Amino acid sequence: MQSLEDKINDGGRLTRAEARRLAALPFERSFDLFAAANRLRMRRSGDAVELCAIVNAKSGLCPEHCAYCAQSAKSKTGVAVYPLISRAEALERTRQAQSGGVSRFSIVTSGRKPDKKELKKIAAMISDIRATGLHACASLGLLEADELRFLRDAGLERYHCNIETSERFFPEVCTAHSFSDKLETIAAAQKTGLSVCSGGIMGMGETWDDRIDMALTLRTIGVDSVPINFLNPIPGTPLGNRQPMHPFDALRTISLFRFLLPDTAIRICGGRIATLGEFASLIFLAGADALMTGDYLTTLGRSYADDLKLLALHRLRPARPAP
Repeated sequence: MQSLEDKINDGGRLTRAEARRLAALPFERSFDLFAAANRLRMRRSGDAVELCAIVNAKSGLCPEHCAYCAQSAKSKTGVAVYPLISRAEALERTRQAQSGGVSRFSIVTSGRKPDKKELKKIAAMISDIRATGLHACASLGLLEADELRFLRDAGLERYHCNIETSERFFPEVCTAHSFSDKLETIAAAQKTGLSVCSGGIMGMGETWDDRIDMALTLRTIGVDSVPINFLNPIPGTPLGNRQPMHPFDALRTISLFRFLLPDTAIRICGGRIATLGEFASLIFLAGADALMTGDYLTTLGRSYADDLKLLALHRLRPARPAP
């Protein structure tokens, strides 16, 4: 393992075969893996952790059928259903997040993408986010280049579009759109000059090779942030009966991504408490250097105050927004 860490420190990148070696490490060597990943984290970010938060700005009745999602119109979950929230409500949620130490705030909507009227309203929300001094992000589905440029001109800095899993496993997760559709949206965002946040969900039935392939795809694309979610099985969804990942498999996945993407933000998002339980505080020691705080789309998260205490426990600090 030391040779792989040295390779990264010398500017090299792990091969698929080397990543498989890490994934195959015996359980008793997990803490060796975490320690090495933690050193790589400190090399990149020191004691800073970037905090972000989201608002579920439009919920439910999504025509896209993703097996993990409570917002799919085909799922029977009882999830809240409401149209696009008001500009005033979005601003209030932004200010709440800002007071909780976040540096990024994202507008998230259900559906394949917003219509033109909704997009104009979202552009106004983005302008308000930027006016607070926070970085403005959005996750609005499969937007096209002209729509992304419109939002960029309103102040959008980063676009979020998860690839979810490996290309091989993607059809098991979603049939309403393709892996290529995701890549096209990401490429359009990058060509528009936006930074990109793209990752996925672990624990949906994928293999370690799928996780490696996913990380290598993200490395090839050149994304700026990789959100790692852990499946929180929701009754009424196709994956509602799956068991959560073993906590150490989740932590080892974080470390694997840190090794494969040493210069990229590894951001822990949904499912961390449901999956990791009492081991949730180890995410930073496993290599994560970014965190989504507050509530998620359809499930409760942790309060801003609790996550700030978590950072302090590890002698870490929230990264401040760049000027």
